[in-house]
Amino acid sequence: MKRRRRRSRTPLYVLAALLAAFAVGFLGGALWRQPRPVPADVAAREATPRPAPAPRETPRVTPRATPRPAGGRIALVIDDLGRRPSDLATIAALGVPVAHAVLPYEPHSAAMAAAAAAAGAEVLLHLPMEALDGEDPGPGALRLGMDDAALAAATRAALAAVPEAVGINNHMGSALSADRRAMAVVLGVARERGLFFLDSRTTAATVGFRLARELGVPAAERQVFLDDSLSAADIEAELERLRALALEEGSAIAIGHPHPVTFAQLAAEVPRAQAAGVRFVRLSELLAR
Repeated sequence: MKRRRRRSRTPLYVLAALLAAFAVGFLGGALWRQPRPVPADVAAREATPRPAPAPRETPRVTPRATPRPAGGRIALVIDDLGRRPSDLATIAALGVPVAHAVLPYEPHSAAMAAAAAAAGAEVLLHLPMEALDGEDPGPGALRLGMDDAALAAATRAALAAVPEAVGINNHMGSALSADRRAMAVVLGVARERGLFFLDSRTTAATVGFRLARELGVPAAERQVFLDDSLSAADIEAELERLRALALEEGSAIAIGHPHPVTFAQLAAEVPRAQAAGVRFVRLSELLAR
């Protein structure tokens, strides 16, 4: 009779040891994966809100100031010529360009215009026009009551009396120069003759300069009247204003008249202005074309 072999059994104490080791490993891993406590000082630091980073400063660029011109230009005009031939020599003695505005029907108009042109000066027809205050502009004046044909004929007749004229400016004319219809006729004649127009601005309501630009006539406008007052101090003040305006704006146009006090103040001012960097130029250089 054969004996049965006993099956080998793992001792119970070995199984118990394995189970204990597994439990210890499991619990240790779980504890290792849990977050570690944060030290108090670190926790306080982390809880304090951090300031936002300062924006990056854009470099400042200081804009360059537009350089002002080193000097300015002045164009001088002397109105009401044609009465006294000696005025030509007084103007020439100034030693700078001066536009000669000649009235058409004075005793010496033709001779003075011809002499000024022969000397190289720019000659203007100083065209008489109706004024608001009723003051008489002189012979051959253009008046608002004239129709277009009469206005054109009067303008052409005045030009025939001063054939050397390269431009026209108004004598008086505070009424007529504010009338668009009448000025369109005058400027139409200037355009057909190839002449420029200087608006003397005897009224703030003038349409002359603006209308000339619209019609394609080269034009300019006066900035300073030198001798509304015949006080030497007042004329000197206007000359100082003229100089400052030319230096500030780059150019300026002044109108004066053939009075001894005006000539005396001009003779004193010209070298002062030149020393300040001002150039005296021909009127045609300052035209808007």
